[in-house]
Amino acid sequence: MFSQSRMLCPQLKSKIMNAKQAAELIPPGATLGMSGFTGSGHPKALPTELAKRIREFHQAGKEFKINLWTGASTAPELDGLLAQAKGIGTRLPFQSDPDCRKQINEGHINYLDLHLSEVSQYAWSGFLGKLNIAVIEVTAIHQDGSLVPSSSIGNNKTWIEQADKIIIELNHQLPIAIEGMHDIYYGTALPPERKPIMMTKADDRIGETLLRCPLEKVIAIVETAALDRNTPFNSPDDTSQKIAAHILDFFDREIKLGRLPKELLPIQSGVGNIPNAVLEGPNAGPYKNLTAFTEVIQDGMLTMLRSGTLKAASATAFSLSPDAMDEFNRNIDFYHDKIILRQQDISNHPELVRRLGVIAMNGLLEADIYGNVNSTHIMGTKMMNGIGGAGDFARNGYLSIFMTPSTAKNGSISAIVPMVSHVDQTEHDVKVIVTEQGLADLRGLSPKQRAQLIIKNCAHPDYKERLTDYFDRACTSGRGMHTPHLLEESLSWHLNYEKTGQM
Repeated sequence: MFSQSRMLCPQLKSKIMNAKQAAELIPPGATLGMSGFTGSGHPKALPTELAKRIREFHQAGKEFKINLWTGASTAPELDGLLAQAKGIGTRLPFQSDPDCRKQINEGHINYLDLHLSEVSQYAWSGFLGKLNIAVIEVTAIHQDGSLVPSSSIGNNKTWIEQADKIIIELNHQLPIAIEGMHDIYYGTALPPERKPIMMTKADDRIGETLLRCPLEKVIAIVETAALDRNTPFNSPDDTSQKIAAHILDFFDREIKLGRLPKELLPIQSGVGNIPNAVLEGPNAGPYKNLTAFTEVIQDGMLTMLRSGTLKAASATAFSLSPDAMDEFNRNIDFYHDKIILRQQDISNHPELVRRLGVIAMNGLLEADIYGNVNSTHIMGTKMMNGIGGAGDFARNGYLSIFMTPSTAKNGSISAIVPMVSHVDQTEHDVKVIVTEQGLADLRGLSPKQRAQLIIKNCAHPDYKERLTDYFDRACTSGRGMHTPHLLEESLSWHLNYEKTGQM
């Protein structure tokens, strides 16, 4: 039996039902906007029952697919189960689930890989079509129907505004003390009605702590007590530590040259073991009172907040290991005023990223010798996860740093190639590339100068000679000398890998 202390709105009590009943309110072909961002704050119960309902339709020979919009990636009990049930027609804007990825690459799911800052604008403008139902996880419902958000906000504000109907998952597992950590900005508008967003520091609060919810839209409330999908991070390995060391040395140099303040600038970091290791690095250095303006709060940021290295962190979601989540829950009073969760059209907003001078740090799959970055496609055609927010920060940040191990698959793949097989971040938006081999600061360099530096500093020794040979022959090919390429060879490394398993 659930405590009624979290469900205080008398007008909505009649809407309480179980997940199976709520799933029956979703018709075939519906477009759903679900909460969730990097495995946190997603609905847990309804997707399971919806997947069962879809399977029952298919067993009866009836078609049943839904279109699924979220904040970013979710978890196996959402993306995974719906993909396994072959119940997703269109998916946006980001995913990381193996079953979902498989169906995208087999052509069964239409996947819209979008910059995360643009999703709400697409929805408001009608580019994506009609949103039928929003399915939103919350921590509590106030007497007036306003909602206490959960461990992520993502696109929840937009889904609530745009959807015809709303299903709420009220999760009793989440700490009620999370109320007040959120900052929901209701000043967004479409052109030509837009106004400047009045934020000049990463920890400025500009909005409200609760989500507004039209009571007449709510068709169901499902009560749950389920944990987020928290994935442990690996301990930093030698490669991650070397990448982190190169970045910290670079920061030290920039401070000495007067190009960065000693408190740096607000940092943004992508999700994963290497970015998390990079976040751990400053704790060993002289840094204090840093700020973060990013998408997710990772384990490393909690460590930085505890040590005083980081004084405040702004994001749209948590992405914590189980141990870190336990630490957060135990000491939520300490973190309460140091962490701000915003909707993703604010956490990723280009205007704010540019104004704050964010230092963006993101991963890549491969980079070419001229600095173009592929962060989404394996061998040019197979989707991995998606671009996420990397482009929002790379294009607009004061510094855009991309990092990766120099090889993959036990050395059979080089992360530095003659030409990337797919371009997500062009050379114009990539300022620094880092591998465990070294760091290439590309600012102020021409394409040929960038190529020489990337090969020298970032390529693995097993591939350095071949990259140099390619570049030298391209420079004497008689073709255009601004960005020299041998077109008949530029993607030969990828073809070699597909044929032989080795680049």
